[in-house]
Amino acid sequence: MDIRRVGVLGAGTMGNGIAHVFARGGYSVILCDVEQRFLDRGLATITKNLDREVAKNKITAEDKASALKKIEPVTERGKLADCDFIVEAATEKFEIKAEIFRDLDRLARPEVILSSNTSSISITKLGALTKRPDKVIGMHFFNPVLVMKLVEVIRGLATSQETFTTVRDLSIKLDKTTVEVNDAPGFVSNRVLMPLLNEAMYTVMEGVATPEAVDEIFKLGMAHPMGPLTLADFIGLDVCLDIMRVMLDGLGDPKYRPCPLLIKMVDAGWLGRKSGRGFYKY
Repeated sequence: MDIRRVGVLGAGTMGNGIAHVFARGGYSVILCDVEQRFLDRGLATITKNLDREVAKNKITAEDKASALKKIEPVTERGKLADCDFIVEAATEKFEIKAEIFRDLDRLARPEVILSSNTSSISITKLGALTKRPDKVIGMHFFNPVLVMKLVEVIRGLATSQETFTTVRDLSIKLDKTTVEVNDAPGFVSNRVLMPLLNEAMYTVMEGVATPEAVDEIFKLGMAHPMGPLTLADFIGLDVCLDIMRVMLDGLGDPKYRPCPLLIKMVDAGWLGRKSGRGFYKY
């Protein structure tokens, strides 16, 4: 199908990045969130990132102005009804995504693909909530969206080949590289990554080493660009906890049990970089 107008539901870290790359790719974007302040914050981030691209001579000032004009911020979800393709980028909680997908199924034209930027939640379960399970797919961008080339494309049990091909081709048009995976809790990326971060948290909780020491070992010994605890702070400790719980519930293996220190820090509101405090202070 001819995709010209893209809906992005959620203007947070991932949503505003996704809106940015679609707008820079020439698509009209309806960026939707529940409150105007979230939209304002998202648009401010997009503007700052576009300014950075201009400063690095990656785009011109005219390109920046054109991209911003292509993004329409809205708080009314009904405005997404005119979109040709929709990406959901809301909080990583099944109940929230379930309500969104039921509503998007009601709003969107029958032929429109509904994709989720979820990093762990079942695409099959989301698709089963709709009357178009063959048109529901995972389109997992990575943070920061502008920099990271990967899009993990996740097939639900009912996802059609046509839907997969459309999303793969769309990702390529955005200058992304796709990797196909099948539906399972955490998919590939977070099923492997999150237990690593979780185990690093256990080493801190048990007094094996400080966060700084753990991160230095991974940077110097494993050539990671950032250590696991810095990365956890960057992702958001609340997001890490949600993903660990999805995997524990979905796979039933106690090795996915969230570290008690992680739970305690999230309960304290220490969510990492976005809150100003996590394993480090910002």
